[in-house]
Amino acid sequence: MDTGCLSSMNIAGAKQVRSFAGQLHTQRCFTSSSVQALKTSHRTTFSSTSPGLRNKGKGSRRGLRALQVVCQDFPRPPLENTINYLEAGQLSSSFRSSERPSKPLQVVIAGAGLAGLSTAKYLADAGHKPIVLEARDVLGGKLAAWKDEDGDWYETGLHIFFGAYPNVQNLFAELGISDRLQWKEHSMIFAMPNKPGEYSRFDFPETLPAPLNGVWAILKNNEMLTWPEKVKFAIGLLPAMLGGQAYVEAQDGLTVSEWMEKQGVPDRVNDEVFIAMSKALNFINPDELSMQCILIALNRFLQEKHGSKMAFLDGNPPERLCMPIVNHIQSLGGEVRLNSRIQKIELNPDGTVKHFALTDGTQITGDAYVCAAPVDIFKLLVPQEWREISYFKRLDKLVGVPVINVHIWFDRKLKNTYDHLLFSRSSLLSVYADMSLACKEYYDPNRSMLELVFAPAEEWIGRSDTEIIEATMLELAKLFPDEIAADQSKAKILKYHVVKTPRSVYKTVPNCEPCRPLQRSPIEGFYLAGDYTKQKYLASMEGAVLSGKFCAQSIVQDSKMLSRRSQESLQSEAPVASQL
Repeated sequence: MDTGCLSSMNIAGAKQVRSFAGQLHTQRCFTSSSVQALKTSHRTTFSSTSPGLRNKGKGSRRGLRALQVVCQDFPRPPLENTINYLEAGQLSSSFRSSERPSKPLQVVIAGAGLAGLSTAKYLADAGHKPIVLEARDVLGGKLAAWKDEDGDWYETGLHIFFGAYPNVQNLFAELGISDRLQWKEHSMIFAMPNKPGEYSRFDFPETLPAPLNGVWAILKNNEMLTWPEKVKFAIGLLPAMLGGQAYVEAQDGLTVSEWMEKQGVPDRVNDEVFIAMSKALNFINPDELSMQCILIALNRFLQEKHGSKMAFLDGNPPERLCMPIVNHIQSLGGEVRLNSRIQKIELNPDGTVKHFALTDGTQITGDAYVCAAPVDIFKLLVPQEWREISYFKRLDKLVGVPVINVHIWFDRKLKNTYDHLLFSRSSLLSVYADMSLACKEYYDPNRSMLELVFAPAEEWIGRSDTEIIEATMLELAKLFPDEIAADQSKAKILKYHVVKTPRSVYKTVPNCEPCRPLQRSPIEGFYLAGDYTKQKYLASMEGAVLSGKFCAQSIVQDSKMLSRRSQESLQSEAPVASQL
């Protein structure tokens, strides 16, 4: 179970073709051979204006992609000696060094996103046997991606890996795939709405430590903020710098806009900086977003020298990131099953979990149970008997935010792009990247593929793909005035894909923090994992991985109790069995 509603993501009017490991049967587990044969389902939406162009030049492109590495990789930052990286590494090693169980626990995990896969990975490291159940036929949850009939990939979201993600960076290192991250220059690049086609940069010098490198980047940029605005902004941030974590947590009750007014920060700081940050962090505007979210990000980016340095994955996330985790889990005796959707959490008379009932009638039983689905899906699965327990009742406050991811292939190479993430500063778009430059697997020497996050998306999630593409093109015409026109009189669309996620990461509005649950629930043997659960990185890939570690840690700590419960359950069933 993953991103979006129970019926999975809706791509309007799209033809659906499913091909997974040679027509993988329902609930078939990954084996060492099928792991290498991963193919994903795909949904295809082609532009009605130029359908005949969609296969043009594909043969030569495939060869170039396979034989040539063309993207410029900047050196991997030295993260290994940072405090956060070392702390994350210690937590990882605690699973490998933990006491080996006399009998491994069988832990049933619903959801093969980063949270569920991380939970399973670290449980397997500790000597237990996870069984991961995924509702769809593709791995990754919010990282899911599909291959279309031309062999091109399109994704659920535009995923950026920051230096300030210590648990994610440790995970890559533990799997031996750190070289799959393509690090970009240490900059943040913003489009200039008042100067169409131009960009403003915040460049972080490598010679300065944090937070001086961030301060220098801000002071050197004179296009977005005036000196008086920078001074007032800095004075407004002083309490956060001096007050530390306690101050950051206390700001959960204020929106970004309310906090700015309280601190006397000029409105133009909101227009120039915080709207773009808010949409990039949580896909909503500053008048809705909790200030705590912004301060957590600023704290990570400004206090860690390489915290804001960005990397792209070198290919599609299911194969390049999720499959190595599956390989690892399987090598230690665990399982990952696709097409295994949970219909109901069945309970024992005492209110504990009896088994997970799947939609095909299968019942999966374990010594412990984890739900690593998005919070909106989990809320639909909460048994009636649990709904009045405050731990579960508080989840009503946590609601996923709609997100739309747009991919557009053009008939030419756009010149006004960078090998980097770009903040569009558009009223409809959040961030975008030319993936034909930024990602090795998606490289194309002749044509650009823009991947864009359409946000806020609440008013657009129900609209047609055609309307969304038309609106996107109007915005792109402002970003690329010399190259793109809304009527396609300049660069023409070869094809596009629109991926709608009606409920993505939880909406980080004020006063959500007290509602985020701990990974260990009040129900013995039942646990939660997901970036919405309690951990310090909010809704992000880092938050998902850390939640999985915390969930696995709770289960390892409870392992003796869980083993005893399972033994007692078997003993209580024995007399019944003998009478039969």
